[in-house]
Amino acid sequence: MALVPKEGGSMSYQVPILTSVNYPVWSVKVKSIMDAYGLWGTVEPRGLGEEPDEKKSKQALAFLFQAIPEDMVLQMASYTDPKQVWDGLKTRFLGVDRVRTARLATLRKELETMRMKEGEAVDDFVAKLNGIASKVRSLGYELEEVDLVKRLLNSMPKPFFQIVASIEQCFDLDSMFFDEAVGRLKAFEERLKGLGEKEEEQGQVLMAEHKYGESSGQGRGRGRSYGRGERGRGRGTGRGGDKSRFRCFDCGEFGHFGYECTKWKDTDEANLIQDEEPALL
Repeated sequence: MALVPKEGGSMSYQVPILTSVNYPVWSVKVKSIMDAYGLWGTVEPRGLGEEPDEKKSKQALAFLFQAIPEDMVLQMASYTDPKQVWDGLKTRFLGVDRVRTARLATLRKELETMRMKEGEAVDDFVAKLNGIASKVRSLGYELEEVDLVKRLLNSMPKPFFQIVASIEQCFDLDSMFFDEAVGRLKAFEERLKGLGEKEEEQGQVLMAEHKYGESSGQGRGRGRSYGRGERGRGRGTGRGGDKSRFRCFDCGEFGHFGYECTKWKDTDEANLIQDEEPALL
């Protein structure tokens, strides 16, 4: 509801409504509006024995009744002097103001000590940060955009140190919007998730290869396939098993074990024939 413009003027003012938490701001606004309309003199200051103008006193009283909740209007309906209404409100909200100040100090401390945990989503942390900021604003303390941006960057865990340093070096934090800082952190978060998924896939591939090697006997048979006799037979191969991946210790070729190699026999027979030929001649 707007006030009726004063005579000769063209400006009207919106009447602020008193709530349980906005008394400090409300009192400043109401005082300035009443002073602009020449009504503040009905409240204070008054000279000794000075009586307020009756017409202005009624206007001030009507204005104050418009600026307070309906339940308070009923409680102060018996007051006929605007100063009585003003002093009654001041006395009532003095204790509330002290509680508000203490609550505000608690919230600001909580805001300064907030830290995002490793593994916590940026969106979840920003939601908690905005929740506390909203409570601070409801108590009459307005947080600047730059304060929220710096608070957000200072709350990041170790994996985000790289992007935080880049933002601080490449951008002017005093002119950066809070939503812009959140967007850059979320983009970096998605990149970290992509790297983590890639490493996890590589690990799963290596694990699968390791398990396949154990089940197929590569890890044990290969280490025992060199040499002669029983040591070269390996485990789980048998005489009729697949030997294509086993190398002979004697000749170095694949497909048989050392004790099965026949090349040394062929070599001995060839040498024997060469030794016998001169004797025959």
